[in-house]
Amino acid sequence: MERVLGGNLIGKVDDADIYLEYRINEDLVLEEGAVKGLAPREPGAGVRAQSGTRTGYAHTDEISIKNLEEAARQARAIADRSASSGNLALPGRGRPHDLYTLAEPPIAAELARKLDLLRKIDAETRAADPRIKQVIASIASEEVIMLIATASGWTVGDIRPLTRLNVTAIAEDGAKREIGSYGGGGRVTFDFYLQEERWRRFAAEAARQAVLKLSAVDAPAGAMTVVFGPGWPGILLHEAIGHGLEGDFNRKGTSAFAGRMGQKVASELVTVVDDGTIANRRGSLNVDDEGTPTGRTVLIENGILTGYMQDRLNARLMGMKPTGNGRRESLRVRADAAHDQHVHARRPGRSRRRS
Repeated sequence: MERVLGGNLIGKVDDADIYLEYRINEDLVLEEGAVKGLAPREPGAGVRAQSGTRTGYAHTDEISIKNLEEAARQARAIADRSASSGNLALPGRGRPHDLYTLAEPPIAAELARKLDLLRKIDAETRAADPRIKQVIASIASEEVIMLIATASGWTVGDIRPLTRLNVTAIAEDGAKREIGSYGGGGRVTFDFYLQEERWRRFAAEAARQAVLKLSAVDAPAGAMTVVFGPGWPGILLHEAIGHGLEGDFNRKGTSAFAGRMGQKVASELVTVVDDGTIANRRGSLNVDDEGTPTGRTVLIENGILTGYMQDRLNARLMGMKPTGNGRRESLRVRADAAHDQHVHARRPGRSRRRS
């Protein structure tokens, strides 16, 4: 680490880091009695250099000193083209969490147990109603091992388990066909699906939706009152104001919230919180993809704008504290920094790199 960062980046750019990742995915699908499976393993590393507002990024799928040094030189060459630099001291990184230490990672559970559950789900869903003609049940699991080393001298790692069980039911009545789907998961063990027989609830709900849609009629047109419950409607909040609360848009003055800190921006009934610290939840992380511990960031409180979501780059340029919202779309992705934080409620954002 010292050889790659020290010889190529330390003292020559404002910030730099090496990101190493080993990702194991397992996807199992039961459809029409046949099981399909995929279990790729993907190692890789990326080197990032930041100078002023410019970010240089290079990556390799083969982790070796030679490749990392070349990636560092390429990243520095891109970042060095910056005309100005704004190197500001940042507050402390904070203390990492331990939100999802598991007795057994979901990807390590026996294959036979997973296949047995998929077959039970298939039978349970079909038995719910004779109009259920097809069932697709799947279990997707992953484990991501990551390590970050920075030019400022600290390293941090994390092991991130993740799993989801999904059930899709297809119902038919004459020429009409409808689909229902339901599922769940998180940073939990495989046994999560067996506890309280959650899998039965997933199967029953998928079947209920499919059968109910068979009798559905067209919705009436016109203006009407709509009431949202908790859950997926949070995506609407994200799309409506989430991007506008990201640090880079406000630093550049392109957000409707730019320069409005401390001002009323919504009804006093509205409080918006980005929380990446809820144990075992899909969107929670111990540290973000830049090594910053995730946090609970109040963005709007009783209608008053109180904060932005920040990664390290924008926090440094704005003289603010990182909020643990730096997420990499992939160690191979290099996208415009104008979209560097893609943040959902209770989910840390995504930091995308530019070259």
